[in-house]
Amino acid sequence: MARSSRRSLYLVVFFLLACGFLGILFAQRSGQQPSMASESEVKDSLKQFTDVYSIVEDNYAEPVNADKAIYNGAIPGMLHALDPHSNFFDPKSYALMREDQRGKYYGVGMTVGPRNNKVIVLYPFVGTPAYKAGIHPGDVIIAVDGKSTENMDTTAVADMLKGPKGTTVHISIARDGVEKPMEFTLVRDEIPRYSVDVHFLIKPGIGYMHVNGFNETTESEVSKALDEFGDLKGLILDLRGNPGGLLSEGVGVADKFLKKGQLIVSHHGRASAEKRYVAQHGNGGRDYPIVVLVNRLTASAAEIVSGAIQDHDRGLIAGEVTFGKGLVQTVYPLSENTGLALTTAHYYTPSGRLIQRDYSNISLYDYYYNRDSDTSSNANREVKLTDSGRTVYGGGGITPDVMIPAVKTNHFQDTLLQHYAFFNFAKRFVVDHHPTKSFEVDDAVLRDFAKSLDEAGIPYTQADLLDNNDWLKSSIKAEIFVDAFGQDEGMKVRAESDPEVIKGLELLPQAKALADNARKIIAEHNAAPAFNR
Repeated sequence: MARSSRRSLYLVVFFLLACGFLGILFAQRSGQQPSMASESEVKDSLKQFTDVYSIVEDNYAEPVNADKAIYNGAIPGMLHALDPHSNFFDPKSYALMREDQRGKYYGVGMTVGPRNNKVIVLYPFVGTPAYKAGIHPGDVIIAVDGKSTENMDTTAVADMLKGPKGTTVHISIARDGVEKPMEFTLVRDEIPRYSVDVHFLIKPGIGYMHVNGFNETTESEVSKALDEFGDLKGLILDLRGNPGGLLSEGVGVADKFLKKGQLIVSHHGRASAEKRYVAQHGNGGRDYPIVVLVNRLTASAAEIVSGAIQDHDRGLIAGEVTFGKGLVQTVYPLSENTGLALTTAHYYTPSGRLIQRDYSNISLYDYYYNRDSDTSSNANREVKLTDSGRTVYGGGGITPDVMIPAVKTNHFQDTLLQHYAFFNFAKRFVVDHHPTKSFEVDDAVLRDFAKSLDEAGIPYTQADLLDNNDWLKSSIKAEIFVDAFGQDEGMKVRAESDPEVIKGLELLPQAKALADNARKIIAEHNAAPAFNR
């Protein structure tokens, strides 16, 4: 058997033994005594697996890629038979997971993407080596350290740009209007991956904050953003598209908005006693109204935050029913720089709602991508009550107080996005016009944009331009601001014109009324004589 095959087979045997050991350990913790039969069954299963693998190795029609068979097949297949979120991380994915959790990496600080079979710079992050060197959105990366990027995918190029802090990387760039390739030698540095990717006062006294995930720095980032806002009169907390992350950071963020001592979340499982997380510090009496924006991609720790705010009647949840990911994964490091994320418990909101959506009898694809039937009705879902007695539902994510359907694009909008019309226009416009932050899209800019569509052969009608006027203006301005001033400035422009954010602003008085009414009801309940309770 080849060396790689033996290494992979040893790993899967070690993995199965580890799972068997964890099962025995869980049984001991829960007061059960593992039987000799169960230990014998583990040994029999191991033997059956090695026998099957040996037959495949010896007789399959083509040479067996051991790592692919083990890392992408046997182990993930076994875990996904348990639940959708238990997972195995091979060395590369394990390193990426730890990078995401830490909220930083080492590299040059830019996002790259595919365009016309080439890898281009989408945008450099402000203040990073790439930004300081003058690399621009739209630059084509043609070589890294002398190695051509032709036929490379974006992941491979991104991996080449990363490396230890203080090391150098040489990048060859092709830029429109520049005859010869441009050469850059950059020194890699620590690049933060901010989870609060944009925050600003969207109106006087009204803060807007988008949190894209929960890593090791999220609580401190949220705290810093709140301090920078100053004396708030209201907050739009945008958790749309937030897949979650570290439980501790979700608890820490929720703590910023609740009263000291209020329950944030609890979890328990077959082999673990209930653990409760309460607000350790609280909001210090800062009871400004909050609207939390969520959608079907809001998951895990983001659902913990929104669920706690809703159950304590602290704010108004608006948007779509969230994903419904309420399984607790414990990460067990294994050999060969691999790891096992194993589901060990379930999350429950303060009212006792189970966050996790039902995943029985459906495919993994349907679980992740075909969820309309899951969220169309509250029938057969558990019913719980908020602090003030409002009805909320469990077992299928967080149901918003106010439903806001996701904004859908039309055919004309899809066509422009598919052809990168705004990106390409902004790249040239910034070079020719050098816009300032007072820039607004007027009729002259719209005519220039229409001309760029003609030059690119992108079909449109005058009715298309007229019917989509507001969307065109905001999209053009946002892309120009990304190119001229950085990604965070472009995100501010997008937030200001986002229909769901605008709706959130309109809901702030309702959020205030909700919280005020809840405080009144709770105060009356606490003041009532004991015999009335």
